[in-house]
Amino acid sequence: MNNGKKQKLELTWVGKEERIKLEPRVLVEDPEKSYGAPKSENMLIFGDNLLSLKALEQDFIGEIKCIYIDPPYNTGQAFDHYDDGLEHSIWLSLMRERLELLRRLLAPDGTLFCQLNDDEAAYGKVLLDEVFGRNNFLNQVSVKMKQTAGASGGGEDKKLKKNIEYILIYAKNKDGFEKFNDVYDEEDLFEVIQEMNEQGKSWKYTRILLSLGERTFLKQISDGSGSPIKIYTHQHVEIVPISKQAEIENITEEECYKRYFNKIFRDTNAQSSIRTRVMDAVSKEKFDFFSIDYVPRSGKNKNKEVTLYYKGKKCDLIAWLSDIAEKKGNRLVKFEKTGTYWEGFPLNNLTKEGGVQFPKGKKPETLIKKILELTTSPNDWVLDSFAGSGTTGAVAHKMNRKWILCELGEHCHTHIIPRMQKVIDGTDQGGISKTVNWKGGGGFKYYRLAESLLVKDKDLSTDNQPVYVINPRYDEILLIKSICKIENFRYRKDGRLHGISSENRFLHVTTRILTQAYLESLSEDIGKEQSLLIYCTRKSRNLRLPDNVEIKKIPKNLLEKCDFEEDKR
Repeated sequence: MNNGKKQKLELTWVGKEERIKLEPRVLVEDPEKSYGAPKSENMLIFGDNLLSLKALEQDFIGEIKCIYIDPPYNTGQAFDHYDDGLEHSIWLSLMRERLELLRRLLAPDGTLFCQLNDDEAAYGKVLLDEVFGRNNFLNQVSVKMKQTAGASGGGEDKKLKKNIEYILIYAKNKDGFEKFNDVYDEEDLFEVIQEMNEQGKSWKYTRILLSLGERTFLKQISDGSGSPIKIYTHQHVEIVPISKQAEIENITEEECYKRYFNKIFRDTNAQSSIRTRVMDAVSKEKFDFFSIDYVPRSGKNKNKEVTLYYKGKKCDLIAWLSDIAEKKGNRLVKFEKTGTYWEGFPLNNLTKEGGVQFPKGKKPETLIKKILELTTSPNDWVLDSFAGSGTTGAVAHKMNRKWILCELGEHCHTHIIPRMQKVIDGTDQGGISKTVNWKGGGGFKYYRLAESLLVKDKDLSTDNQPVYVINPRYDEILLIKSICKIENFRYRKDGRLHGISSENRFLHVTTRILTQAYLESLSEDIGKEQSLLIYCTRKSRNLRLPDNVEIKKIPKNLLEKCDFEEDKR
């Protein structure tokens, strides 16, 4: 019996119900470690990524277009000496807290890519289903991340060699997510043709347009916007099947494809308004091959004059093989839309990318480039909260995306900073630099997390009764900023009203004693339709409060809102 309680399918683990009220920290810039353009919005945050994500929440909730994370695949990589069951539970708890924050940071049409190996992929999938909603799952991608070793199988004694990792892809909201951008993989053309033949499918690009004959202007018509479409006729057009041309020249069909690559075509009756207009315009003509010159108003050739060719009385459109394939040296490769198996990354030279050594966990720039091409456009925000050696930031920077990296390890300073400096200087010409023609530019700001606002008083605290005081390292400005963040007010640099949460609600913070005169003076700064929240350490007794003023005490009311014990994180 469930005693009337609604049951649900969920993942359970030791400590799942133990939740903390996380303290939102202030991010403090260190200008000496920032680099490049002073107005850059890019952010490198040194500190625990859970606290970093919480610090970002106020300014970036709903703003991040793409999140890529490559978290530790189990806590053994970050924590020592846990037994298997406990270790697994800790990993799930750590990930759940971070995933919930990441989801809140995603834009309504944003996506999260979480890369895992087979140690945690299955549990990660169920956890992500719980946090994001199973209906928001988009794909699981298999990525070849290691080259297959020799006959020994790579050293595994009883298991198959691990050369695949998995990327779990989720939308913030599947209804708000339109589609992935069109990204294409390269496949050997002749392998594609052979596979289609084996599957009984028809390969259409089988003819060569040897000659377009004599082209003569026929007439001019207009498209839907009134722009001109010039129509031409063609006489003495020469078309021959590839098989026949190969026989004539005594070469193989593969050689024929390579020799006549730019002249190979298929015809298609694909529907378009332009084709319909051309059909109507030439329906009474005696010719059976036409071409047009016009300027498209949309698509990949927007605002560029193009020439299209039509064949037969039904004006079937000539589609060129060179539009879906490419000649690379002595190879022909066909472009196929990206699927869920990814390979071809430069794994052997991975250690050299970015000029930094990162033996475990380094990801190729081409992998991140593929993800950002699928999901983002220039100037979109990209976030990686397990930054590692900084690959995501390097790729996002070279692709003109705005980026945020979070990293607690010392490699934030030994790896990420020098790597990003080289990217900005233009001296990093590895990875995707040549592909995107990267020459340098831009910058980033370096931030660290402020210490906890409240700390235990060592002299007054006991094991059973901790006493909290304002962190002695805090100055007045940092105190104000921290309380603004905790209460979700926007910090105001000038004036006595230190924060604003809406046009009618304000915040004031003071460590002075709040007297009646002080209170009345502050009240004069707000209108009757506005309200004021005052945080203070001390106040006079029997204060007469206006209806639109609320007083909270430091530290009492702060302790009610957040957990300030760092060791619980």
